[in-house]
Amino acid sequence: MIARIVWLIVALIMLPDMYIYFRYVRRFRLLSPLRYCLLSSVSVVMLFFAVFLALQPGFAPRDASMLFLFLFLFGIFIVPKAVFALFSSAGSLFSRRRPITLLNFHIPLVLALASLAAVIYGSTLGIRKIEVHLETFASADLPEEFDGYRLLLFSDAHVGSFVGWQRSALDVFVDTIQAQQADAIVFAGDLQNMHPEELQRVGETLRRIQAPDGVYSVLGNHDYAMYLGESEQQKGISEELTRQFQRSLGWHLLLNENAAIRRGADSIVVAGMENDGKKPFPSRGDIRKTLLGVSDSAFVVMLQHDPTSWRRTILPQSRAQLTLSGHTHGGQVSLFGFSPVSLVYKEWGGRYNHGSRMLYVSTGISGFVPFRLGLPAEVTVITLKRK
Repeated sequence: MIARIVWLIVALIMLPDMYIYFRYVRRFRLLSPLRYCLLSSVSVVMLFFAVFLALQPGFAPRDASMLFLFLFLFGIFIVPKAVFALFSSAGSLFSRRRPITLLNFHIPLVLALASLAAVIYGSTLGIRKIEVHLETFASADLPEEFDGYRLLLFSDAHVGSFVGWQRSALDVFVDTIQAQQADAIVFAGDLQNMHPEELQRVGETLRRIQAPDGVYSVLGNHDYAMYLGESEQQKGISEELTRQFQRSLGWHLLLNENAAIRRGADSIVVAGMENDGKKPFPSRGDIRKTLLGVSDSAFVVMLQHDPTSWRRTILPQSRAQLTLSGHTHGGQVSLFGFSPVSLVYKEWGGRYNHGSRMLYVSTGISGFVPFRLGLPAEVTVITLKRK
C-alpha cells in the first residue's frame, strides 16, 4: 500500500515544510535554519517510517497496527501542514505580494486546524458510530408466507482493523446486529483485511451473529488473499482457511451457489455469487452456476460483493429481484452529503431501483484504514413485502 504511493508521501512530507520555511520562517527570520530543522524532526521520522513500510512485502505489513500508527501520525503531523501550504500558496496568487493576508494565511490556518480535528475525530469516535437503516422492498414475486420477512445486511467488516482499544467497537456492532432480531442475516463480503489470522482473534465475537433462518455470506476481494506477498500456492491455502473459518461460524458461505429458505410450502432463494469485479479485483463470479436449479419464478436475493456487477452481469443475465452488495465503504467520508467515491462508482451507497428490481449497497461497518468521517458504520434491515 505505502510502496505504491511512497513518492507521493515523501512529497507531502517534504514540500509543506519547505514552503513554510521559505514563505514565512526565513522571510521573517522567525527561527534559524537549524532550529527549524529541529522543529521539523517529526517530518524526518515520518520519512524513515514511510520508507520502512514501503520495504515490507505485500500490500501492507502483516502486523497492520504499524500501518495504522503511521497513518494516524501522518494525519496529525503532515496533513495539516500540507493543507496549510496548499491553500496558502493558492491564496498568495490573489494577495498582491502581501506576505500575510486573510487568503494566504488566516483561512489556510483555519483549514489546517479543521483537517487536524477531522483526522482526530475520524480515527477515534468516527469509527465507533453505527446506524441502523430501515428499508422496504415490495415485489409481486414474493411468496405470501414471506410478506413481512426481515433480512439484515451488513458488509465489509475488515475485522483486522479492530485492534487495541478499538477492539470493543466490534462487540458493539455485533450487539447492534443481534438486537434487530432479523429472520435471516446476510453478509456481503470482506470479512478480513489481508489474512485469516485476523479472524481467529475475533472468532468468539463473530460466532454470536445468528438468526433463526441462518447467516448467509459471500467473499469480498480482501477475502481472496490478493493483498498478501505470498506464492500462489500459499495464497490458495490462505483462501481455504478463510472459507473454513466462515463455515466454522455456522455461516452458509455461498461460492457461486444458492440456498432455499422455506416457510410452509413457500420458499425464497439466497444466491451467493463470488466476487465479480473489474481489474485489479478478483473476477470469479459465475452467475449461471450461482442460479443453477433456480426456477424462473423464484424470488431471488442475490449476494454480490461488488456493486458494479449489478448492471454488468446481474440485470442482463438473471431475474434476481433483490441484489445486496458492499465493497465501496461509501468512501468512509461524507461531507454535506457528498462522498468522493461517488466519482468512481455509479451505485456506491444506499438504494437503487431498476424497474421492479433493486440494489442495496451497504457502506459497511469498517474498512482497511480505520477512519470514518460523516459516514458511520451501517447495518440495514430490509423488510420484504408482497405487492
